[in-house]
This record gives sequence, C-alpha cells and structure tokens, in this order.
Amino acid sequence: MPQDMPPAGGYDAVQYKRNLPSRGLFRPGPLIAGGAVLMLFGWYKLIGGIRERNELAREKMWARIHLIPLLQAEEDRDQVRRHLADQAREKELMGENVRVYHSDRYVRPTFGVTPANVSKE
Repeated sequence: MPQDMPPAGGYDAVQYKRNLPSRGLFRPGPLIAGGAVLMLFGWYKLIGGIRERNELAREKMWARIHLIPLLQAEEDRDQVRRHLADQAREKELMGENVRVYHSDRYVRPTFGVTPANVSKE
C-alpha cells in the first residue's frame, strides 16, 4: 500500500489566530479615561449644585431677616386692636376701666385660647 502524501501545492494554512475585530474604544485605557471624565463632570455639577443651594439658603435667610420688622409691626397692630377691643368689652361689662396692676407701666396681655364647648364626661 502506498503511503499517503500531501497534495500537490501543500495543505492550506492552519488558522491559529482568532478572527476578531480590533478592540477600538473597549481597551482598558480609554474606558478608564472615559469613566474619569464622566466622574469629574458629575463632581463639577454636584459642587455647583451645592453652591447654588447654599446661595438660595442664604438668600432665604436674609429675606426672613428683612421681613422681621414688618411681621413685628403687624403683630403690634394686632395687639393694639385686641387691647382696645378688650377695654371696650370691659367697659361695657363693668362700666369703667379698672387697673389690675396698680401701675402705669404697660403689661403685655397673655391670651389663652380655650375651647368653646367643653364637655365633662
């Protein structure tokens, strides 16, 4: 029996390399650089947002500080209205205004809110 011999011109080349496309952007270097750029952009936006929030809080605080005299004047007008109404009611009931504290010094009244209908069960 004759020995098998290679074909004339030889065998085809054996493919030992993988036939994959080039890696492109999926190499570790570009991926890490892209992640770092994305993270830096996020930190930039975060710091800007924190500064904006602090500025808005400062503006709110100063707005409240500047509103205090207005709110105090409104409360004072309400106190005067309540005081005059209380004196008129007292004069209607008692016939005259009675000084309770025996002093000319103004004592700020305290108003206690009591419920209208109290049931004792």
